[in-house]
Amino acid sequence: MKMLPKWVLIVGLSALSACGKAEQQPAAATDASVKSTLQTVKVDAIGTPELHYLDGHVEAVNESTLSAQTSGVIEKLFYDVDDYVEPGKVIARIKSKNQQAGVAQAQASLDEAQARFTEAQTDFKRISDIYAKRLVPKADYDTSQASLRAAEARLAAAKAQMTQAGEELGYTSLIAPFGGIVTKRHVQLGEAVNPGTPIMTGISLDQMRVVVEVPQRLIGKVRQEKKAFVFQDGSNKSLVVKSLTFFPYADPKTNAFKVRIDLAEGAKDLFPGMFVKVAFVLGQQQGVVSVPESAVVTRSEVIGVYVINAQGRPALRQIRLGKKLDENTISVLAGVDAGETIALDPVQAAIFLKQQEGAKRDE
Repeated sequence: MKMLPKWVLIVGLSALSACGKAEQQPAAATDASVKSTLQTVKVDAIGTPELHYLDGHVEAVNESTLSAQTSGVIEKLFYDVDDYVEPGKVIARIKSKNQQAGVAQAQASLDEAQARFTEAQTDFKRISDIYAKRLVPKADYDTSQASLRAAEARLAAAKAQMTQAGEELGYTSLIAPFGGIVTKRHVQLGEAVNPGTPIMTGISLDQMRVVVEVPQRLIGKVRQEKKAFVFQDGSNKSLVVKSLTFFPYADPKTNAFKVRIDLAEGAKDLFPGMFVKVAFVLGQQQGVVSVPESAVVTRSEVIGVYVINAQGRPALRQIRLGKKLDENTISVLAGVDAGETIALDPVQAAIFLKQQEGAKRDE
């Protein structure tokens, strides 16, 4: 076997050494770039509201049944169940021949009363002028004045009758008092109705409220704090609460007080009858350990966070969660202490940990 010169071997080893260093440099650069993107936060023990969760149900603020205010036969139905009705639209119409006849009759009586009143005015003026000259007895003057007052009264009665007839005619068109959805139609086309007969029921989805039954043992603190959070099923975001109304009496059967929570207009995906979670504030809790909910990760049946140790490496640690404190924060009952540092993004923390382990194996 032919031996290579020593200078060739030295040069070859140097080249291999340089090549190895060149291959290790990208891994170190990658490790540094991941570490720079790993955002952390220090766990604090803070004072938080003491919350008590109860079940509530949603109801519409505007919900009403439109009833007939005059007699007649249903001539037209413009909407049905699940149709959206804009405010001021006609939802049903009753045949109005009788009401139109009533208006015509009232108008004729008004015209007659107006003519009689004009005649009485003219006669009274003529008698007044003659009486001023003492050419007629006072009895004639009094009779003329009484006739004028009677004609004036008949004119007022005719005007009132005309107003009533116009109202009756207006009742033949049923107008939506607010915009909403028809939930029930009570009559059929061609059905005879009388005053008080239900025609349609509707609700408005623009403004909702929540009704909750608060136990007697909690109502004192709830009244004192006057603050609550409302959460939709499956959502961690609380709805905007406008005000709380406390009913001043308890249900004799359950000894619970009814509390009505008015929500801001425009709440989405809320319908009457739905159940929601209501968190009432009962006071303040001190020294509660909390973490951002985005930092919590679930691995199989383990719930934990990535805690950063003294060497700057993240390690998954199991924790026991408590109640939500707000939209982004959740309390921790055990597993992590105040003052420790955790990773905000568990996905980036897991990638960073794997790359560190890979770098150690390469060494």
